[in-house]
Amino acid sequence: MKTEVEWARMTAPDLRAIAGNAGALAILPIGSLEQHGPHLPVSTDTASASAAALRAARLVSADTPVAVLPGLWLGMSEHHLPFGGTITLDYDTLSRVIRCIVRSLRALGFARLLIVNGHGGNMEPLAVAVRELAVEFAMPIVATTPWMLAPDQVREILDVDTGVHHACEGEASVMLAAMGDAVKTGLFGQAFGNQDHPVDVPADVSRFYSFAERAPVTGTWGDPRSATAEKGERFLDLHADLLAQLIRNDVLWTTPDPVWAPGRGQGTTAGRAD
Repeated sequence: MKTEVEWARMTAPDLRAIAGNAGALAILPIGSLEQHGPHLPVSTDTASASAAALRAARLVSADTPVAVLPGLWLGMSEHHLPFGGTITLDYDTLSRVIRCIVRSLRALGFARLLIVNGHGGNMEPLAVAVRELAVEFAMPIVATTPWMLAPDQVREILDVDTGVHHACEGEASVMLAAMGDAVKTGLFGQAFGNQDHPVDVPADVSRFYSFAERAPVTGTWGDPRSATAEKGERFLDLHADLLAQLIRNDVLWTTPDPVWAPGRGQGTTAGRAD
């Protein structure tokens, strides 16, 4: 019998039993509700993160008390608003929502949280939020974007695109595997043929560009025409394996240093008094 890992399918006593174990892990998939060209559903980022998180949890469930929360379908997607279909949070609201989730998990007894992100626009906000919340709640919190964990292995699966962009070969493949009935394969050619990318942003600088500036015609960046469900399964298996490795990496799950504790600056870097 398979161990259930999906939070929404369990009862309160089921979840109470998981949380009562030492090192109990909650996994929060987060994505967005945003345009993904004429061919992919607006739930793409949330669906891909959720699928990867569930697969990873099943890989570790025999030795890790784990539950995967429902995917958080709101992220920071203001750069996609010009294309329609997009609902977005601002940073203050996103960080407060995650704070409420962390606070609830601590009250329930969960010891740690892994946030699995499927949306590029969430990466920087999550990096700041998890640093602050980990210290505030004395709880190890890790955020990661599976697409970014092993770019060389991702490129080995791709036939055309040089990496993962937006509504591209990689994302279209994952959606064919995860939600094939919502993918409009007949529009793959239109999504690729009408691309224009007038803004080439230099590396290692930050400023705001909307996707209407970076991909102004269809909001697509990449070539979905060679996407297949088989590639999507390979991507999801890769993501799940990489996430399982993170879950089992003890270095990631130490208790955060209480840097805001009164007098913490009077100790040594090892936390001991001189």
